[in-house]
Amino acid sequence: MADKATFDDKRLADLDGFTVVIDAVRQRADITLDRPPYNVVSMLARDQLRLVFEALDEDDRVRIIVVTGAGEHFSSGGNIKGFLEATPEHVSKLAWNIAAPARCSKPVIAANRGYCFGVGFELSLACDFRIATDTTRYALPEQKLGQIPGSGGSARLQKMVGVTRTKNIVMRSMRITGKQAYDWGIASDVVADADLETTVDALVEELIAFSPIAQRTAKKLLNDTDDALLTTAIELEGLNYSRLRQSDDFREGVNAFHEKRAAVFVGR
Repeated sequence: MADKATFDDKRLADLDGFTVVIDAVRQRADITLDRPPYNVVSMLARDQLRLVFEALDEDDRVRIIVVTGAGEHFSSGGNIKGFLEATPEHVSKLAWNIAAPARCSKPVIAANRGYCFGVGFELSLACDFRIATDTTRYALPEQKLGQIPGSGGSARLQKMVGVTRTKNIVMRSMRITGKQAYDWGIASDVVADADLETTVDALVEELIAFSPIAQRTAKKLLNDTDDALLTTAIELEGLNYSRLRQSDDFREGVNAFHEKRAAVFVGR
């Protein structure tokens, strides 16, 4: 049964513009940006989102985390006036807070429909999977404010699509469709808007069937070697492969393969 999440941290007693629901049976947590009509992300929400990801990372009931937006849009971005009101110390934490999905050891899926601008796009880029729809529009519009992305957007994009496409998106505040994002390797999949939830549900079920320890290892390895030399990446891959050979899940996987049955992984 799905339950509204409760957290020990007093800073999460009143979530600012988003909700968290844990479905222990389905082993998933849903973080839903919910500030109608465009799900603007406040400065406080950025801090709280980081804390929520850290709490869910430690929650044994949760295997997969889904980030979505209520209504027709994921998020139109951040609270613009909040940037002028925030202290330099607070602003310096923006990228660290929004990178929380990447640091989380569990798979994180972003379900993107409608506007996915500014920090909404940056939060999605920090997730492992981005499911877009035919209504999705991605953009980093900070140039229109006399600014640049400040929460990892240009850096993550350049890794994904190269400097030429990133300059188009950042320096021209260009909006791109879900289909373009998929073609360019930003989105993991693009589906009809009506199929977004069922597609995400299917991906959650697919990921849950794998070994938790193998998934955690794969995510960390891929993140850690994203900017590594090829020789370094291969060395780290081999070390992690060797470590997983000692796991109960690997033994179960091999036995299940030879016995022609579904493996039952336990995460160790």
